[in-house]
Amino acid sequence: MTPEPSPSLWLDPDALGTVTDLYELTMMAGYLAEGMGSKSATFEVFVRRLPPDRSFLVFAGLEQAAHDLARLAFSNEQVEALRRWPAFKGMPPTFFEELRRFRFQGDVFAVPEGTVAFPGETLVRVTAPLPQAQWVETFLLASLGYPTLVASKAARMVLAAGGKPLFEFGARRAHGPQAGLLAARAAYLAGFEATSHVEAARRLNVPCVGTMAHSWVQSFPSEAEAFAAYARVFPESTTLLVDTYDTLEGVRRAAAIAPPSSAIRIDSGDLAALAPQARAILDEAGRGDVRIVASGDLDEYALEKLTAAGAPIDGYGIGTELVTSRDAPALSMVYKLVELDGSGRFKLAPGKKTYPMAKQVYRRRDEAGAFAGDLVARADEPAPAGMEPLLVPVLRGGEPVARRPTLAESRARCRAQLDALPAELKRLRSDATYPVAYSDRLEADAARLMRGA
Repeated sequence: MTPEPSPSLWLDPDALGTVTDLYELTMMAGYLAEGMGSKSATFEVFVRRLPPDRSFLVFAGLEQAAHDLARLAFSNEQVEALRRWPAFKGMPPTFFEELRRFRFQGDVFAVPEGTVAFPGETLVRVTAPLPQAQWVETFLLASLGYPTLVASKAARMVLAAGGKPLFEFGARRAHGPQAGLLAARAAYLAGFEATSHVEAARRLNVPCVGTMAHSWVQSFPSEAEAFAAYARVFPESTTLLVDTYDTLEGVRRAAAIAPPSSAIRIDSGDLAALAPQARAILDEAGRGDVRIVASGDLDEYALEKLTAAGAPIDGYGIGTELVTSRDAPALSMVYKLVELDGSGRFKLAPGKKTYPMAKQVYRRRDEAGAFAGDLVARADEPAPAGMEPLLVPVLRGGEPVARRPTLAESRARCRAQLDALPAELKRLRSDATYPVAYSDRLEADAARLMRGA
């Protein structure tokens, strides 16, 4: 009897083996059937091109991906389900027994989380027996793409905010509960100060912030009574939402009611016009201690305009535009075979050319410490003088290598990386392209293999 499908789509962290596309498993089965299970394969993750108006990426998602790779496995229930599928009808019983024992035992090198990266550069390098390396493709891309997208968007917002603190408010707009957790982590890594997501704050041990909704104000006979009630219950963490009815009248009421060192939040309207008026009302009432927080579908371009206008806003809550990356909701992140049993593999499709062989990425800085150019080279080439290698070991034989960076360390790395970006790459719209070159040896390998293709 076929079991009823589970109504829950939450993932079991101990049974992630089938969190993949079918063709990964059929190829894996095919490799084993053809006696190719012991071939050593190297695949690499990279981004083909940047989204419009982007000059860089902030790499994120690695620590979760590495943690999950080290425990990737098939449950008995998953194996039995696959046994019944038509796609695996001709597979011998030994294949399914193999799945029960299957674990990822490969080596993984990657650029650390928080690293600024550019198109065409290897972000992750996986070397493992061919079936294992193929198996993890979908899982890796799904684990890395969204966090990198959000971290890159968050970094642009941090640069645009002129030093004002940003708070992640996107849980309700993220594409599902799991995405909300990933977005909160990626945003904090990229420089946001806190999140409103309670579970993310608990798990990550990062600051959690919150205000009130319009429904709180609407639940009381008057706005003043709503403000007074909230201040009574939360006297040391009061933020009053002032735009339910009339924003400036709400500010006046907040000025009279708000406890010391509290805040107001404006969630709608022309913030460039409203913020100075609100600040004036508060100051005239002797409430210079009350901060102004703004929210309401803000993106990096809105932040840039408010910063340029000198708007007296003390912090921003960012939700939809961050967690959906609305203007660039996808990355061209790919996972490609580059080496098999020591021989280079490549792709020649128009617009999708790849370079063969396992690679390392090297970065050069100028005298001031700013990034000056990157070189993609074979992993076995000598390191160029004066350049730092970016890819470091993450897993060996499927097991973590030494101590992994903490989120605080990755956040500090990201801050330092953004500080080292050339000024023209920090602009929200720029025609500047960061120089990424390929080594002579790599170019020669590619030319030689292409001649024989």
